[in-house]
Amino acid sequence: MTNKEIYRQLCETEGLYVPLFQQYWWMETVCQGKQWDVLLSNGHGRLDGAMPYLYGKKLGLKYILQPQLTPWSGPWLHPDLDFDGRFYTLKALAHALHALHPALCMQCFSPEITDSQPFQWEGFRQTTRYTFRFPSLADPEALYRSASRLRRRYDKAVAEECVVDEQLSLDEFVPFHVDYYRRRGQNDLIAEPLLRRVVDTACRRGQGLLWGLRSQRDGSLQAAWFVAYDERCAWSLLLAIADNAPHGAMSYLMWQMLRRLSSLTQSFDFEGGMDESLAFFYRSFGTVQTPYHCIYRSCLPFAERLLHV
Repeated sequence: MTNKEIYRQLCETEGLYVPLFQQYWWMETVCQGKQWDVLLSNGHGRLDGAMPYLYGKKLGLKYILQPQLTPWSGPWLHPDLDFDGRFYTLKALAHALHALHPALCMQCFSPEITDSQPFQWEGFRQTTRYTFRFPSLADPEALYRSASRLRRRYDKAVAEECVVDEQLSLDEFVPFHVDYYRRRGQNDLIAEPLLRRVVDTACRRGQGLLWGLRSQRDGSLQAAWFVAYDERCAWSLLLAIADNAPHGAMSYLMWQMLRRLSSLTQSFDFEGGMDESLAFFYRSFGTVQTPYHCIYRSCLPFAERLLHV
Protein backbone atom coordinates (compact mmCIF):
# COMPACT_ATOMS: atom_id res chain seq x y z
CA MET A 1 0.00 0.00 0.00
CA THR A 2 1.05 3.60 -0.55
CA ASN A 3 1.67 5.96 2.36
CA LYS A 4 -1.63 7.68 1.61
CA GLU A 5 -3.55 4.42 1.69
CA ILE A 6 -1.96 3.52 5.03
CA TYR A 7 -2.76 6.99 6.31
CA ARG A 8 -6.36 6.72 5.23
CA GLN A 9 -6.72 3.56 7.29
CA LEU A 10 -5.13 5.34 10.24
CA CYS A 11 -7.60 8.21 10.02
CA GLU A 12 -10.50 5.77 9.85
CA THR A 13 -9.35 3.78 12.90
CA GLU A 14 -12.19 3.77 15.42
CA GLY A 15 -11.36 5.48 18.68
CA LEU A 16 -8.11 7.05 17.40
CA TYR A 17 -8.15 10.84 17.30
CA VAL A 18 -6.65 12.55 14.26
CA PRO A 19 -7.37 16.31 14.25
CA LEU A 20 -9.55 17.82 11.55
CA PHE A 21 -6.82 19.49 9.48
CA GLN A 22 -4.79 16.27 9.38
CA GLN A 23 -7.71 14.05 8.39
CA TYR A 24 -7.44 12.22 5.07
CA TRP A 25 -10.77 13.63 3.86
CA TRP A 26 -9.70 17.19 4.70
CA MET A 27 -6.43 16.90 2.77
CA GLU A 28 -8.29 15.37 -0.18
CA THR A 29 -10.73 18.28 -0.12
CA VAL A 30 -8.30 21.22 0.17
CA CYS A 31 -5.70 19.66 -2.16
CA GLN A 32 -8.06 18.68 -4.98
CA GLY A 33 -6.37 19.45 -8.28
CA LYS A 34 -3.00 19.57 -6.52
CA GLN A 35 -0.67 16.98 -5.02
CA TRP A 36 -0.29 15.83 -1.44
CA ASP A 37 1.41 13.00 0.38
CA VAL A 38 2.23 11.95 3.91
CA LEU A 39 5.38 11.03 5.83
CA LEU A 40 5.06 8.04 8.16
CA SER A 41 7.05 6.92 11.18
CA ASN A 42 6.70 3.34 12.41
CA GLY A 43 7.63 1.96 15.79
CA HIS A 44 6.35 -0.26 18.58
CA GLY A 45 4.70 -2.42 15.90
CA ARG A 46 2.38 0.38 14.83
CA LEU A 47 2.25 3.74 13.07
CA ASP A 48 3.57 6.18 15.67
CA GLY A 49 3.63 9.38 13.66
CA ALA A 50 2.56 10.97 10.41
CA MET A 51 2.87 14.30 8.62
CA PRO A 52 0.59 15.10 5.67
CA TYR A 53 1.78 17.85 3.32
CA LEU A 54 0.91 19.63 0.10
CA TYR A 55 3.67 19.66 -2.49
CA GLY A 56 4.25 20.85 -6.00
CA LYS A 57 6.93 21.75 -8.51
CA LYS A 58 7.49 24.99 -10.36
CA LEU A 59 10.39 25.96 -12.61
CA GLY A 60 11.83 22.55 -11.74
CA LEU A 61 11.88 23.42 -8.03
CA LYS A 62 9.93 21.46 -5.43
CA TYR A 63 7.95 23.23 -2.71
CA ILE A 64 6.03 22.05 0.37
CA LEU A 65 3.43 24.41 1.81
CA GLN A 66 0.28 24.62 3.89
CA PRO A 67 -2.90 24.05 1.88
CA GLN A 68 -5.30 26.98 1.82
CA LEU A 69 -7.95 27.05 4.55
CA THR A 70 -5.63 24.82 6.59
CA PRO A 71 -4.04 26.94 9.33
CA TRP A 72 -1.81 24.10 10.50
CA SER A 73 -1.06 20.47 9.79
CA GLY A 74 2.43 19.38 10.78
CA PRO A 75 3.19 16.20 12.74
CA TRP A 76 0.60 13.83 14.15
CA LEU A 77 1.82 11.73 17.08
CA HIS A 78 0.18 8.60 18.45
CA PRO A 79 -1.51 9.48 21.76
CA ASP A 80 0.03 6.46 23.54
CA LEU A 81 3.61 7.64 23.00
CA ASP A 82 5.59 8.59 26.09
CA PHE A 83 7.96 11.58 26.25
CA ASP A 84 10.88 9.77 24.61
CA GLY A 85 8.61 8.19 22.03
CA ARG A 86 7.24 11.58 20.99
CA PHE A 87 10.75 12.99 20.69
CA TYR A 88 12.12 10.17 18.53
CA THR A 89 9.03 10.16 16.34
CA LEU A 90 9.37 13.90 15.74
CA LYS A 91 13.05 13.35 14.96
CA ALA A 92 12.19 10.68 12.39
CA LEU A 93 9.59 12.92 10.73
CA ALA A 94 12.01 15.87 10.67
CA HIS A 95 14.66 13.74 9.00
CA ALA A 96 12.16 12.45 6.44
CA LEU A 97 11.00 15.99 5.62
CA HIS A 98 14.59 17.14 5.17
CA ALA A 99 15.26 14.15 2.87
CA LEU A 100 12.61 15.44 0.43
CA HIS A 101 14.96 18.37 -0.36
CA PRO A 102 12.31 20.97 -1.21
CA ALA A 103 13.59 24.32 -2.50
CA LEU A 104 10.96 25.94 -0.26
CA CYS A 105 9.22 24.45 2.76
CA MET A 106 6.79 25.98 5.25
CA GLN A 107 4.70 24.05 7.76
CA CYS A 108 2.72 25.16 10.81
CA PHE A 109 2.17 22.81 13.72
CA SER A 110 -0.82 22.26 15.95
CA PRO A 111 -0.55 24.16 19.27
CA GLU A 112 -0.40 20.73 20.90
CA ILE A 113 2.99 20.08 19.25
CA THR A 114 5.33 22.11 21.46
CA ASP A 115 8.69 20.70 20.31
CA SER A 116 10.16 21.85 17.01
CA GLN A 117 13.81 21.28 17.98
CA PRO A 118 14.30 18.14 15.83
CA PHE A 119 13.30 20.18 12.78
CA GLN A 120 15.76 22.94 13.71
CA TRP A 121 18.51 20.29 13.87
CA GLU A 122 17.62 19.41 10.28
CA GLY A 123 18.19 23.00 9.16
CA PHE A 124 14.65 24.40 9.41
CA ARG A 125 14.09 27.80 10.97
CA GLN A 126 11.37 28.14 13.58
CA THR A 127 9.09 31.01 14.43
CA THR A 128 6.29 31.31 16.97
CA ARG A 129 2.86 32.51 15.95
CA TYR A 130 -0.25 33.09 18.05
CA THR A 131 -3.90 32.27 17.93
CA PHE A 132 -6.69 32.87 20.47
CA ARG A 133 -8.69 30.07 22.02
CA PHE A 134 -11.42 29.08 24.40
CA PRO A 135 -9.83 25.95 25.94
CA SER A 136 -13.28 24.82 27.08
CA LEU A 137 -16.79 25.47 25.81
CA ALA A 138 -18.37 23.55 28.67
CA ASP A 139 -20.01 26.69 30.09
CA PRO A 140 -20.62 29.18 27.24
CA GLU A 141 -22.62 31.52 29.48
CA ALA A 142 -19.64 31.87 31.83
CA LEU A 143 -17.48 32.68 28.80
CA TYR A 144 -19.99 35.29 27.72
CA ARG A 145 -19.96 36.94 31.14
CA SER A 146 -16.14 37.14 30.98
CA ALA A 147 -16.20 39.08 27.69
CA SER A 148 -15.80 42.85 27.67
CA ARG A 149 -18.83 44.87 28.82
CA LEU A 150 -18.75 46.86 25.58
CA ARG A 151 -19.03 43.64 23.56
CA ARG A 152 -22.08 42.52 25.58
CA ARG A 153 -23.74 45.93 25.34
CA TYR A 154 -23.51 45.84 21.54
CA ASP A 155 -25.06 42.36 21.53
CA LYS A 156 -28.27 43.60 23.11
CA ALA A 157 -28.68 46.24 20.43
CA VAL A 158 -27.95 43.79 17.60
CA ALA A 159 -30.51 41.31 18.94
CA GLU A 160 -33.22 43.96 18.51
CA GLU A 161 -32.30 44.56 14.86
CA CYS A 162 -31.20 41.17 13.51
CA VAL A 163 -32.05 37.48 13.47
CA VAL A 164 -29.73 34.50 13.06
CA ASP A 165 -30.06 32.38 9.91
CA GLU A 166 -28.81 28.85 10.63
CA GLN A 167 -29.45 27.68 7.06
CA LEU A 168 -27.37 30.18 5.08
CA SER A 169 -26.82 28.89 1.54
CA LEU A 170 -23.49 28.69 -0.22
CA ASP A 171 -24.97 30.51 -3.19
CA GLU A 172 -25.60 33.54 -0.99
CA PHE A 173 -22.46 33.26 1.10
CA VAL A 174 -19.93 33.08 -1.75
CA PRO A 175 -20.73 36.46 -3.40
CA PHE A 176 -21.12 38.03 0.06
CA HIS A 177 -17.61 36.82 0.97
CA VAL A 178 -16.13 38.02 -2.34
CA ASP A 179 -17.79 41.42 -1.98
CA TYR A 180 -16.49 41.76 1.59
CA TYR A 181 -12.91 41.69 0.32
CA ARG A 182 -13.67 43.85 -2.73
CA ARG A 183 -15.06 46.59 -0.49
CA ARG A 184 -11.82 46.51 1.47
CA GLY A 185 -9.79 47.00 -1.71
CA GLN A 186 -8.52 43.40 -1.66
CA ASN A 187 -8.97 40.25 -3.70
CA ASP A 188 -10.57 37.21 -2.12
CA LEU A 189 -7.60 34.84 -2.12
CA ILE A 190 -9.81 31.77 -1.72
CA ALA A 191 -10.91 30.56 -5.14
CA GLU A 192 -14.65 29.97 -5.38
CA PRO A 193 -14.42 26.22 -6.22
CA LEU A 194 -12.22 25.63 -3.16
CA LEU A 195 -14.45 27.69 -0.90
CA ARG A 196 -17.56 25.86 -2.06
CA ARG A 197 -15.91 22.44 -1.83
CA VAL A 198 -14.61 22.91 1.72
CA VAL A 199 -17.79 24.41 3.14
CA ASP A 200 -20.07 21.92 1.40
CA THR A 201 -17.98 18.87 2.35
CA ALA A 202 -17.59 19.88 6.00
CA CYS A 203 -21.28 20.68 6.41
CA ARG A 204 -22.41 17.46 4.72
CA ARG A 205 -20.14 15.47 7.05
CA GLY A 206 -21.63 17.20 10.07
CA GLN A 207 -18.34 18.98 10.74
CA GLY A 208 -19.16 22.50 9.66
CA LEU A 209 -21.59 25.33 10.41
CA LEU A 210 -22.42 28.15 7.99
CA TRP A 211 -24.59 30.78 9.66
CA GLY A 212 -25.67 34.27 8.75
CA LEU A 213 -27.14 37.29 10.49
CA ARG A 214 -30.05 39.04 8.77
CA SER A 215 -31.75 42.37 9.23
CA GLN A 216 -35.22 41.93 10.69
CA ARG A 217 -36.33 44.92 8.63
CA ASP A 218 -35.58 43.70 5.09
CA GLY A 219 -33.89 40.30 5.46
CA SER A 220 -30.58 41.51 4.04
CA LEU A 221 -27.46 39.62 5.05
CA GLN A 222 -25.43 41.56 7.62
CA ALA A 223 -22.75 39.04 8.62
CA ALA A 224 -21.76 35.44 7.86
CA TRP A 225 -19.42 32.93 9.45
CA PHE A 226 -18.15 29.46 8.59
CA VAL A 227 -16.72 27.22 11.30
CA ALA A 228 -15.29 23.71 10.89
CA TYR A 229 -15.02 21.35 13.84
CA ASP A 230 -14.27 17.87 15.11
CA GLU A 231 -15.06 16.29 18.47
CA ARG A 232 -12.32 18.20 20.28
CA CYS A 233 -12.11 21.65 18.71
CA ALA A 234 -13.77 24.09 16.30
CA TRP A 235 -11.97 26.62 14.12
CA SER A 236 -13.06 29.91 12.59
CA LEU A 237 -12.21 29.76 8.88
CA LEU A 238 -14.32 32.21 6.85
CA LEU A 239 -16.23 35.34 7.77
CA ALA A 240 -17.68 38.44 6.13
CA ILE A 241 -19.67 41.46 7.23
CA ALA A 242 -21.68 44.14 5.43
CA ASP A 243 -20.63 47.79 5.52
CA ASN A 244 -23.95 48.85 7.01
CA ALA A 245 -24.07 46.09 9.64
CA PRO A 246 -24.88 47.34 13.16
CA HIS A 247 -22.01 47.67 15.61
CA GLY A 248 -21.30 44.29 17.17
CA ALA A 249 -23.04 42.26 14.44
CA MET A 250 -20.18 39.81 13.96
CA SER A 251 -19.64 39.48 17.70
CA TYR A 252 -23.32 38.71 18.22
CA LEU A 253 -23.29 36.05 15.49
CA MET A 254 -20.16 34.51 16.97
CA TRP A 255 -21.68 34.19 20.43
CA GLN A 256 -24.78 32.50 19.04
CA MET A 257 -22.66 29.98 17.16
CA LEU A 258 -20.40 29.38 20.15
CA ARG A 259 -23.45 28.40 22.17
CA ARG A 260 -24.36 25.84 19.51
CA LEU A 261 -20.77 24.60 19.24
CA SER A 262 -20.67 23.96 22.98
CA SER A 263 -22.91 20.94 22.35
CA LEU A 264 -20.80 19.71 19.42
CA THR A 265 -17.17 20.02 20.53
CA GLN A 266 -14.93 20.82 23.49
CA SER A 267 -12.93 23.94 22.60
CA PHE A 268 -12.78 26.78 20.10
CA ASP A 269 -9.95 28.41 18.13
CA PHE A 270 -10.40 31.80 16.45
CA GLU A 271 -7.61 30.69 14.08
CA GLY A 272 -5.39 33.71 13.91
CA GLY A 273 -4.36 36.76 15.81
CA MET A 274 -1.04 37.94 14.35
CA ASP A 275 -2.79 40.99 12.91
CA GLU A 276 -2.93 43.64 15.65
CA SER A 277 -6.57 44.64 15.13
CA LEU A 278 -7.71 41.01 15.05
CA ALA A 279 -5.73 40.25 18.20
CA PHE A 280 -7.56 42.99 20.09
CA PHE A 281 -10.91 41.81 18.71
CA TYR A 282 -10.32 38.21 19.77
CA ARG A 283 -9.00 39.27 23.18
CA SER A 284 -12.25 41.13 23.83
CA PHE A 285 -14.04 37.77 23.93
CA GLY A 286 -12.00 36.71 26.96
CA THR A 287 -9.93 34.18 25.00
CA VAL A 288 -6.55 32.68 25.88
CA GLN A 289 -3.56 33.64 23.72
CA THR A 290 -2.08 30.37 22.44
CA PRO A 291 1.33 29.94 20.73
CA TYR A 292 2.12 27.49 17.95
CA HIS A 293 5.25 26.68 15.95
CA CYS A 294 5.93 27.25 12.27
CA ILE A 295 9.02 25.92 10.51
CA TYR A 296 10.52 27.35 7.34
CA ARG A 297 13.35 26.52 5.00
CA SER A 298 14.45 28.06 1.73
CA CYS A 299 17.31 26.37 -0.08
CA LEU A 300 17.65 29.16 -2.63
CA PRO A 301 17.76 32.95 -2.18
CA PHE A 302 14.39 34.52 -2.96
CA ALA A 303 12.82 31.08 -3.57
CA GLU A 304 9.42 32.26 -2.38
CA ARG A 305 9.41 35.21 -4.79
CA LEU A 306 10.81 33.11 -7.60
CA LEU A 307 8.15 30.40 -7.26
CA HIS A 308 5.27 32.80 -6.63
CA VAL A 309 3.59 30.33 -4.23
